[in-house]
Amino acid sequence: MYIVNGQQLRAYHGANLILDGVDFEIHEGEKAGLIGRNGSGKTTLLKLIARQNTPDEGLLTHKKDIRIGYLPQIPEEFEAMTVHEVLAYGYRELQECHRQMSWLEQEMSDPDAAATERMEKLLKSYAALQERFEQAGGYEMEANINQVANGLHIPESAYKRIFGSLSGGEKTRIALASQLIGKPDLLLLDEPTNHLDLKGLEWLEQFLRSYAGACVIVSHDRYFLDAVIGKVIEIEDGEAHTYLTHYSGYLKEKEERLLIQFADYQEQQKRIKKMKEAIRRFEEWGRIGDNEKFFKKAASIRKALERMELIKRPVLERQSADFDLNPQDRSGRKVVRFENLHKAYAGRPILAGAEGSLEFGEKVALLGDNGAGKSTLLRLLLGNEQPDVGHVEWGSRVEYGYLAQQEEREELSDTVLTFFRKEAAVEEGEARGILARYLFYGADVFKPVRMLSGGEWSRLRLALLVMKKPNLLLLDEPTNHLDIDSREALEEALEAFPGTVMVISHDRYFVNKLARRVWELENGRLTSYLGGFDDYREKKRQLEDICKVPEKREEVVVDKGKGTAGSKAENSNQALAAMEKLERRITAQEAALTALEAELEQATDDPVRLEELWNAREEQRERLDALLAEWIALE
Repeated sequence: MYIVNGQQLRAYHGANLILDGVDFEIHEGEKAGLIGRNGSGKTTLLKLIARQNTPDEGLLTHKKDIRIGYLPQIPEEFEAMTVHEVLAYGYRELQECHRQMSWLEQEMSDPDAAATERMEKLLKSYAALQERFEQAGGYEMEANINQVANGLHIPESAYKRIFGSLSGGEKTRIALASQLIGKPDLLLLDEPTNHLDLKGLEWLEQFLRSYAGACVIVSHDRYFLDAVIGKVIEIEDGEAHTYLTHYSGYLKEKEERLLIQFADYQEQQKRIKKMKEAIRRFEEWGRIGDNEKFFKKAASIRKALERMELIKRPVLERQSADFDLNPQDRSGRKVVRFENLHKAYAGRPILAGAEGSLEFGEKVALLGDNGAGKSTLLRLLLGNEQPDVGHVEWGSRVEYGYLAQQEEREELSDTVLTFFRKEAAVEEGEARGILARYLFYGADVFKPVRMLSGGEWSRLRLALLVMKKPNLLLLDEPTNHLDIDSREALEEALEAFPGTVMVISHDRYFVNKLARRVWELENGRLTSYLGGFDDYREKKRQLEDICKVPEKREEVVVDKGKGTAGSKAENSNQALAAMEKLERRITAQEAALTALEAELEQATDDPVRLEELWNAREEQRERLDALLAEWIALE
């Protein structure tokens, strides 16, 4: 049964037609992804579904008494609230119900009320409120708040903080939590994955999969969409197309639909051409022979042509941003090396002995929880901050380009064109040509920078970064706010980029596509994993299993021939012997790794030998990581 149904919806923004005859349905418990390019009308449709706006044409119906949760922007009233009050925002009616119950309790405790007929009325009112409170889950209210807050890493210690004093990322996360806690019949989520780390993303995926209500999710996170949704509604050229599958299935089905539509379009064009030729021929024969029947035939065909429902020519390949990444010069083989980095803020350690190195041509993704120190590590590498302990050593001829996660622009009154010309030092004609490659056309270049959307601001900063022609790219969440087409264009450009890339990202699809190595920053230290996100995840599971093995062995070892004290002593001796054996293996492994690295230093002129040594070194590193994990577990 559907809970929202839209038929032939049209919506205008000023004189511009945004939605043109959109049809869709949302059913109970359904998880649907609403996708499309930035500016395609996704937010417009969400506002229509949320009943914040009404369509200019068409019919939009909702199930009776449906409860809809939607926070497209953070309401101004939140700013003065505490975090707990914001989290409980969806329980406003229940809280009012609870206040009325408390007032009735006070009234009933009055001795004068007990001796009057008023007590009966009070009891009836209280019973009705109590039943309503219980049925709506009032007694589970605090438990629900804590469950969602914990999942999104919102600590109870933050409940009393004023919402307006928080950072933008914290506000977004708490506003999202307030939607989830209310558990409406229909959740409308606009980019819910922004500002969430990997643990938060995985928790949200699990929460939404088991959520009893329906969800419509606007997201450019393809991995997230695959994990959660079972239906795709795509907004393209003002029209809606529905696919009953996840995101990966939608890609295949869309390609098949476009190819069929293109074949039908070509066939219809051939038929139209023949009909037009027949009209021309009959009219010519009618004029030559002065025969009315030929004119009638021509008119009949023309009417048939006018009645024909024209098939729209499908766009098989849409224009996307052109990230033309070409370094001006290559760096040396050693790009950067950092050793034993320590950094603390106000006595709180962020980095505690982080070590690593980048070599020319590597593509590395840096992962870690929010607050783990990823951005801090980048700032230390760039020299924007100094480590408390440790040092950073740069290689030769390194030219880096840095894209920060957030860059203030409120004070920028320049237009896009003026700002780009000033920063890139190019003439107007060249600037407009470059901006067009990044999808800034016509009047877009005269838009004030401070009025740009998040995606437009990201594209503009990337355009400036590309102009510098760096051979090392340091990117902090580059895909934030980019639509899927722009993300794919950036992925292709970075894959083809011959230089070195180090990227901080929570976009797992992006990491899978780009990264050849994953660095995980945890407890102030770096751990290296070969491959993309899925490889990293699998190796993490293997290491976790290795760490569990000694505990399992200890539980099942029983010596029936000895008492408890003897058994414990023998187990202790066995553990010590195992640790000594592991330490010898670790020492040998470290020596082998040192020898390989020394050999790598000398093999600069033989690319085949260099690749062999590189692969051998990676294998040795993986073995060393596994041995260290086993040693830690035994200790």
